[in-house]
Amino acid sequence: MGNNKVYTFDEFFESGLEESISPFLEKKSKKWSKNLPLKTAFFCLFLLIISYVIVYTNLNVNIAYLLLSFIYLFVGVPALLDALEDLKNFEINISILMTLAGFLAILLNSPLEGALLLILFNISDSLEKSISYRTKSAIYNLNKIAPTKAFVVNDDKSITVRSIKDIKIKMKILIKAGETVPLDGKIIEGYSEVNQVHLTGESMPVEKKVDDMVYAGAINIDGSLIIEVTKTSAESTISRIIKLINEATDAKPKIQRWLDKFGKIYSTIVILLSFTFAIILPFIFNITYLGKEGGIYRAIAFLIASSPCALIIGAPLAYLTAISSLAKKGILLKGGFILDAIRKCKNIAFDKTGTLTTGDFVLSSFEQIQFDQKSDKSEKKLQEFNREKALAIADSLERKSTHPIAQAIHTAAKDIKYDVKILEFKSDAGFGIQGICEIEDKKYKVYIGKLEYIDKFLTEEKKKYLNEKIAKKAKTLSFMLLDSFLFILTFSDEIRENSFGLIETLKKSKNLIMLTGDNSFNANFVAQKLGIENVFANLKVEDKLKYASEYAKNGLVMIGDGINDAPSLSRATVGISLGKVGSATAIDASDVILLNDDILLINYLLKKASFTSKIAKQNLIFALFIIVLASIPSLLGLIPLWLAVTLHEGSSVLVGLNCLRLIKH
Repeated sequence: MGNNKVYTFDEFFESGLEESISPFLEKKSKKWSKNLPLKTAFFCLFLLIISYVIVYTNLNVNIAYLLLSFIYLFVGVPALLDALEDLKNFEINISILMTLAGFLAILLNSPLEGALLLILFNISDSLEKSISYRTKSAIYNLNKIAPTKAFVVNDDKSITVRSIKDIKIKMKILIKAGETVPLDGKIIEGYSEVNQVHLTGESMPVEKKVDDMVYAGAINIDGSLIIEVTKTSAESTISRIIKLINEATDAKPKIQRWLDKFGKIYSTIVILLSFTFAIILPFIFNITYLGKEGGIYRAIAFLIASSPCALIIGAPLAYLTAISSLAKKGILLKGGFILDAIRKCKNIAFDKTGTLTTGDFVLSSFEQIQFDQKSDKSEKKLQEFNREKALAIADSLERKSTHPIAQAIHTAAKDIKYDVKILEFKSDAGFGIQGICEIEDKKYKVYIGKLEYIDKFLTEEKKKYLNEKIAKKAKTLSFMLLDSFLFILTFSDEIRENSFGLIETLKKSKNLIMLTGDNSFNANFVAQKLGIENVFANLKVEDKLKYASEYAKNGLVMIGDGINDAPSLSRATVGISLGKVGSATAIDASDVILLNDDILLINYLLKKASFTSKIAKQNLIFALFIIVLASIPSLLGLIPLWLAVTLHEGSSVLVGLNCLRLIKH
């Protein structure tokens, strides 16, 4: 069953994708058509150089004119057709300015300058489109890996092939080894490893078993899986990512939206001024209308020099390149305007569980309780019991349990080498476990569980003393009674390894806050470890939203992953969610998605936002400088047409090249 997305002819050309990846071209044709406009422009530039040599060496001028006719055919006619289409829609833009100047140059007996203008404009336009295609190609590649059909498992166990558009929620589908998962679903049968690199950027395969979720676009590596569909094709993970990429491309920064409006007005003014100057300059400077010193010649030079090509494309190209660069790192933005917003934020708020921490338990302390002699005068102070031996016993019993803390105990005891035999085992669901263990030829009666479970095996004095001792400790506690020896086990969230480096870097320039629904002890434990001073714990959804609203007054970046974070993510100036562990609601409410849950990339995102703004400003300043430098002298006849063309188009090319710095940054 093929995995490639099937396009109709109209669908592909409406997608705005580069023609070279069209599924309707043969392999050999695709190779030649890649970057075809750019190749055509450089070929025409080669023809133009030959034409210049022929003209200035007084060789056969007819050959030069023949070559120029080919140049106007290859780059002039397409530009003219586009210009006529824009005029038909009553739209005046830079393309019309350039096309008008290019063909008017022929009337002034300056076809070489006109050809140079059209070629350089074509080169700069092709560079702009190639960067745009790089972002849109992400959509094409995602579509390409998404299957169009799936094997449906019917109630009678028979299998039929159906289009994924016809598959509804709760239907069961079979995914064979090596196939791409066609729809989101929950595994109900089978075990395998899947590759999610296309969705999350994660290179290592992930184990998937019964009750685990698998997502459309993931590749099933070795085993067969039967999944129950949880989302239709329109709602699948891969469809959602495609939608977000489209939104990111279409959502424009404020400066870009302003420049789009400015470009249309400015282009109209420049054209009107050019016609005005063409008429009045001969009267002002006592020159002719025609010829290389004439009013029309100078007006066209002014028109070219004043055209805001580099000015208009400078900022959009910078933001578009940044979005593309960030996507390769696994950072998906819902629009370029986010880069402006995140740069201005003074506060960064983190959810704790699942964001700064993994959400898994870790054994943070394991200590023996030494009862004060005053608490029980009939007994002497208990002797120390070998801690490693006690932990090995706890680990052996917890291996029989399915409780979440069992894995934390097992992780803590993984390097301890004691042979523990379990002679008896009993689980009291919801309270604890008990058993008889044998270690080094000695038998011990063991109880592990909550305080109320251990309480019944302690004297009243010991209970009172124990309750006083743990009053200030975390709520996530467990106890182990090993004959007469009592141990207290304290658990906390496992802090993400990359959280330390991120917080250390961010607190130098930002005000850091933790907003969590967890208890104060656990919140403060994590905050102290990381160095976060502003901690708000025991928060309900509305409490988080209240704090987010308050901090958003001075700009707030909020990072979270759960459904309870969604309102705060939406209210924050910029909301960032985790793509792998984050809920679908949090992802929809956020502005930025970290596809691989690497929160260390937040620092990279902040730097990229700052650098993008710097590049955009550099482009605008440079473009304005070139316009001022070239437009006024062109009216005075100090700048010839060919130099005005070179300055104008050269600035557009340099602006594009400056944007490419964002890819390597």
